[in-house]
Amino acid sequence: MADSSWPGEQLIVAAQRGDVDSITALVSGSHPNVQRFARSLCATPEDAEDAAQEALIILYRKIGMLRASGALASWMFRIVRNECLRRARTTRAHAPLPDAAVRSAEEVVLQRIEAGQVAAAIAALPAEQRRVLIMRDIQGHSGRMVAEALGLSTAAMKSRLHRARTAVQQSLRATPEPAPGDTHDDNQSRRP
Repeated sequence: MADSSWPGEQLIVAAQRGDVDSITALVSGSHPNVQRFARSLCATPEDAEDAAQEALIILYRKIGMLRASGALASWMFRIVRNECLRRARTTRAHAPLPDAAVRSAEEVVLQRIEAGQVAAAIAALPAEQRRVLIMRDIQGHSGRMVAEALGLSTAAMKSRLHRARTAVQQSLRATPEPAPGDTHDDNQSRRP
């Protein structure tokens, strides 16, 4: 198993003060963890390598912006995640839609309504539950990675995830569903 320890606090503090040797050692010591984050977050190995390199460049240039030396792992996780998302958006924007993507207008509307309800239910969660749910269920990170990135024990992460999932399910159950064949042409019978 690879060593997943991050560089020590003394090295981070020295790097934050601008010591070039410490910055170099910090980047080198962070590289295995940053690569691991990128491999788990990015869609392709090429994107993962590029995202890891970009994150290490940002670490090198902006270590002075890190507010707490103990927050290095979560800071680097956010940088890698943002870079992977940026790459995925760029790839998706240039990818042609498959022929099978043609759907009826009704299917599109129903999917948007469902997505909106789910998004609203997630947005209503407390911030700590929302972060865990998004990282675990939407972004697909392992429980251990989520706990580590958020500075939680695995048990605390699981507890927050369970509460978040339960709250979302209850919220979605409380949302009224239209009856089959019910078109609701008159807006007076609907409530927002």
